[in-house]
Amino acid sequence: MSDVGGAGWRRPSAVAKFHTPEIVLGRGAFVEAAVAVAGLGVRRPLIVSDRTIERTRWYGDLVADLRRQGLTPGAHLDVSPNPRAQEIADGFAAYQAHGADGLVALGGGSVIDAAKGVAVLASNGGLILEYEGIDKARRPLPPVVVVPTTAGSGADVSQFCIVNDPERRTKITIIGRSLVPNVTVIDPTMLTTAPPEVTAQAGMDTLTHCIEAYVSLARGRLTDSLAVEALTGVWTNIERLVDDPSDPDAGEEMSLASLRAGMAFTNAILGAAHAMSHPVGGHCDAPHGTINAVLLPHVIRYNAVVCADDFVRLADAVGLSTGGDARTVADRLADAVARLRTRVGLPDGLAGLGVAEGDLDLLTANALADSCMITNPRRPDGHDVADMYRQAL
Repeated sequence: MSDVGGAGWRRPSAVAKFHTPEIVLGRGAFVEAAVAVAGLGVRRPLIVSDRTIERTRWYGDLVADLRRQGLTPGAHLDVSPNPRAQEIADGFAAYQAHGADGLVALGGGSVIDAAKGVAVLASNGGLILEYEGIDKARRPLPPVVVVPTTAGSGADVSQFCIVNDPERRTKITIIGRSLVPNVTVIDPTMLTTAPPEVTAQAGMDTLTHCIEAYVSLARGRLTDSLAVEALTGVWTNIERLVDDPSDPDAGEEMSLASLRAGMAFTNAILGAAHAMSHPVGGHCDAPHGTINAVLLPHVIRYNAVVCADDFVRLADAVGLSTGGDARTVADRLADAVARLRTRVGLPDGLAGLGVAEGDLDLLTANALADSCMITNPRRPDGHDVADMYRQAL
């Protein structure tokens, strides 16, 4: 194991790019989605969604709105949580069969990732698993408009695409500037149809984005400010929205927190919690936000060895006492995250998600190979990762 920096370490200021799509945000923004698709010159969009969303009013309204714009929509609706490589291949086949020239993603992070994967294949060909890593998709993607139905994944503004590889029993990470959607349309009223457990999972994903972006090796002043604002927003509103999905103010604040966290992490990248979460999601097919919520307290304690002062700033942002030494405050933050996870109804350990002691070697190897591990502030070895997994069981 080799640590990076020491307690209170901060990355020096550096020149950095900041990627973001065009953003349409606010109650009632949904009607702008079809306008955005038409404005990009798309005439035969493929809607990527899932069967649950198909049963809501949003899917029918989107189809009608697109037709009112004079467009001819097709659809690929067979997307599951933790989208499989085959589902993306099937989506590409639907794209070709429809003669599509652009995509609209209507759904949560899994749907958005699937749409991005289809877009990669539409312009670059091949198999989606061949694009694992950074900047492997060289050709420009067709236009992509995203309409998120949850507040949490950040996929609507990110340069990430996460795909489940069933053969390797892990999830791969595809990263590239071209994966940032052209337009994201964020309407908080859409959160009213999300089940409470989905709201909780998405919200804890947002919280993980905030904390990992703030301590990332690729952080900057702009991502720092977004991460802190987002953390305050999700901390004070997630329980409100889980308890009452119709609360318009909680929905708006959670949407804004998700957006800010997404802009922070797509530019600062993430860390060990996500690197360790992806293999668990591929292995057990468990919800991504739930896995993050279980792992995050353990990763906070691990990283506090080199950046405890940063966790003091985050603890202050959520109203925790910052008395005592920095490591103590970091432990206090980790404990508070665990208590919040319990209050919103998520499980406390990986064993309840299907992880066993015998799985740890495979999970550890896949976590160490994940691109998100590169920007974790403390460089772990296999023993460190396995130990964190074991603590999280």
